[in-house]
Amino acid sequence: MSKSHSHAHAVDFKTAFTIEKLDGSQVKITGELPYVELASERNAAVVALGKNVELDGFRKGHVPTPVLEKHLGEMTILAEMAERAIAHAYPHIVEEHQIEAIGQPQIEVTKIAPNNPLGLTITVSVVPEFTLPDYEQIAKDINKERPSDEVTDAELIAKIEEIQKQKRAYERMQELAQQQSEEPKDDTDLPTPESEAAKATEKEAEGAPLPELTDEYVETLGQPGQFKTVDDFKTKLREHLEIQKKQDNAAQHRANITDAIIEKTDMILPQILIDSEINQMFAQMEEDIKRAELKMDDYLAHIKKTREDLKKEWVPAAEKRAKLQLILNEIAKQAEIVPDADEVKKQTTELMERFKDADEHRVRLYVASVLLNEAVMKSLEEK
Repeated sequence: MSKSHSHAHAVDFKTAFTIEKLDGSQVKITGELPYVELASERNAAVVALGKNVELDGFRKGHVPTPVLEKHLGEMTILAEMAERAIAHAYPHIVEEHQIEAIGQPQIEVTKIAPNNPLGLTITVSVVPEFTLPDYEQIAKDINKERPSDEVTDAELIAKIEEIQKQKRAYERMQELAQQQSEEPKDDTDLPTPESEAAKATEKEAEGAPLPELTDEYVETLGQPGQFKTVDDFKTKLREHLEIQKKQDNAAQHRANITDAIIEKTDMILPQILIDSEINQMFAQMEEDIKRAELKMDDYLAHIKKTREDLKKEWVPAAEKRAKLQLILNEIAKQAEIVPDADEVKKQTTELMERFKDADEHRVRLYVASVLLNEAVMKSLEEK
C-alpha cells in the first residue's frame, strides 16, 4: 500500500514499475496498475463523458447513470477510467522512483480489459545526468585574467579620431546630397552610405589630416552646448567609454567563465530542452519585430530565410543555453546557493503589477530562476 500526498493507493508504485534508461536522456517506465485503481475513477469517468451527451427525453447533462452507461458502452468508459487512473498515478511513479521528468510523457496502454490490471509503458525525457568539472578552479583561473576597466589614453585618442571621421563623412554626404539636389537626376543617384559616390568621397578624405581639436571644434560635436572645452569633451568621453568598457568586460568575463565550464562538461541533452530554448528565441525575436512594428513573415522575406533555416542556425546557441541552465542549477545545488526570498517576493509583486493577467506561480518561478542564476554567477566571479 502506497500512502503518498495524504491519500492511499492499492499499489506500491516503487515495486509495480520498472525504470529503463534510454538514449537521449529519456527513461521508459513499465508496469501495471491494479483494476481497483481504475474502478475508483468510474464515477468521475461516467460524469465527464456524460456532460455533452444528448438523448431524447432527457435534459443535457441529466441522463440517469444506467442509461448513460448503456449509451456510452463499457470500452469507452474503461478507456476514460484508464486515462484518469494513469494521470493520477503518474506523479506518484515519478516521485517514488525519483525521476526528474521534463515535458509531457508519452503513454502507451499495452493491456486493457474489464476487471484486469492495466498494462502501460511511459516514455519521458529527464534532466540529463552529468558530472560537473572543477568549476571553482576554472573560475579562479579566468578571474585572474579579467581585463582592466580603465580606459587608456590610446583608446581615448582612437575614439576621438573615430568621432572626427564619422563627422567628416556625414558632412561630405550632406554636401553630396546638396550638390545632387541642385542637379535633378534619377532617384537612384541619391547618395546612400553604400553608394559609390559616398565611398569615393570617404576614400578621398581618408588621407586628409583630421581637424585640430580646439574648444570651438568640440562645441560642434554632440548636442548643442554639450561640450564647452577640449578638456570637458575628453573627460565626458572618457567617462562614457569607461561605463561602456565596464559593461562589455563584465559580459565578456561571464561568457568566458561559462564557456569554459560548458566546454569541460559532458552532457547529452534531451531534444525537448533544445526545442524549448529555440521556442524562447523565436518568442523573443517576434517580440522585437512587433516592437519595431514589423511582421514576422515580412522580416523573414527580407533576410531571405525560413523559420526552418533559423531553427537550424540556432541549434548550437540553444544547446549552449540549455546546458548552461542545467550547469548553473547543479552548481547552486552543490554549493547550496538559494535566491534571496525577500527579493523573489519583491520582484514577483512588481511583475504582477505590470502584467496583471500573468500566472503568479510561473512569474515567481521565473524570478527565482533569474535571481538564482545571478547569485551563482556572482559566486563564480568572486572565486
